[in-house]
Amino acid sequence: MHTIDGCFRTDVRIAIAVSRWNQLVTDRLLAGALDELRRHGISEDQLTVVWCPGSFELPLVVKTLADSGRFDAIVALGCVVRGQTPHFEYVAAQTASGILHAMLGSGVPCSFGVLTTDTLEQALDRAGGKAGNKGAEAALAALETADVVRQIRLAQ
Repeated sequence: MHTIDGCFRTDVRIAIAVSRWNQLVTDRLLAGALDELRRHGISEDQLTVVWCPGSFELPLVVKTLADSGRFDAIVALGCVVRGQTPHFEYVAAQTASGILHAMLGSGVPCSFGVLTTDTLEQALDRAGGKAGNKGAEAALAALETADVVRQIRLAQ
């Protein structure tokens, strides 16, 4: 039996697409992602950070990065906080769907570090507070998935 299990390689190029909307939260997600990648041996010259206006714009930015052929994995970071209108459902659903389509269409791993919370407090808890840092988790997911995909492609 052949088993493929991803590891955290250091010979990868990672792009991080991050939303400016709710920047109080996304700055913390980005800091967590960068810290985690650096602790796993990823150097500054292997990292590209791209800012976009909001989470709704993330799918286009992620797709453009993936289609560029320059990156082994992409981390998408954003924060959508529920309000008093249905706007939350539209933005959250389309952001998730768009990032998924960018990943499947390009074959480049794209991790989903977009918080979808009911309150700002919940978002801050997940951006380095008592619930950890989901930006760091998304970075690790991208790093490991990049290696899994690489191994699968090499095995063909």
